[in-house]
Amino acid sequence: MSIVNIAAYKFVTLDDIATLRPALLQRCQALDLKGTILLAPEGINLFLAGSREAIDAFLADLRADARFADLTVKESLSETQPFRRMLVRQKKEIITMKMPVIKPADGRAPGVDPATLKRWLDAGQDDEGRPVVMLDTRNDFEIDVGTFDNAIDYRLTKFSEFPDVIAAHRKDFEGKTIVSFCTGGIRCEKAAIYMRDIGLEHTYQLDGGILKYFEDVGGAHYQGDCFVFDYRTALTPDLAPSTTKQCFACRAVVTAEDQRSPDYVEGEHCPACIGSRPAANAPEGTPTAPAALTSA
Repeated sequence: MSIVNIAAYKFVTLDDIATLRPALLQRCQALDLKGTILLAPEGINLFLAGSREAIDAFLADLRADARFADLTVKESLSETQPFRRMLVRQKKEIITMKMPVIKPADGRAPGVDPATLKRWLDAGQDDEGRPVVMLDTRNDFEIDVGTFDNAIDYRLTKFSEFPDVIAAHRKDFEGKTIVSFCTGGIRCEKAAIYMRDIGLEHTYQLDGGILKYFEDVGGAHYQGDCFVFDYRTALTPDLAPSTTKQCFACRAVVTAEDQRSPDYVEGEHCPACIGSRPAANAPEGTPTAPAALTSA
């Protein structure tokens, strides 16, 4: 597999987006990279794919900027380019929570690395003997593709619902160690800060998210695949593209069996939505066209 796929983010104050945005777009186009870079005053979030040489050259350039020198990247491989175009977008937040008081650039919640989390899950408790609760901060359609064993799933349709849902269930977490997780780390980083702020002191974020967990320890304690926002749809625990697809009309998960149905036409409809109109409001972070990648 010759295409290198990378996902990365960093919460860092950016006050030069007007000049940074065209510079990044020009460099990516020169290197024939495709994907999406999101820029906001709170930081950067990127998903890119291209040749090994092009990816390495881009990262070297980006890390030459002191603000991104320690950028951590999750990497996987594919046989084909999973993106159709190259976009650099400016947003109010690189992941929308609508909680201005949550500022990860000012300090993050403690993280737990994948190897330590696996050890905790093997033992059924953390190093201090507290039960470990896995909290999935992703949207419902992503969770349907795969998640950790016994993970709490509040059926979120957009991440901005998270604060109210957690506040309503705050007592359920008292006395427990909570590990918030998501695809690549960005949502669970904001989530963990919020949970600490409302008094859930034993809250950690899974460093690097599910993709880093797969990279470091594989699929232990995880069932299914991990949804990703590109044409691969999902990755297996060995970071290979899975057979799962997503219907871009209704956002339903389409299994390999469903794909064999005459009711499935890629890009048009699936057995779950044939004969009906697509939902008017797609969940935040869901592609309304395959190239629209916005969450991690």
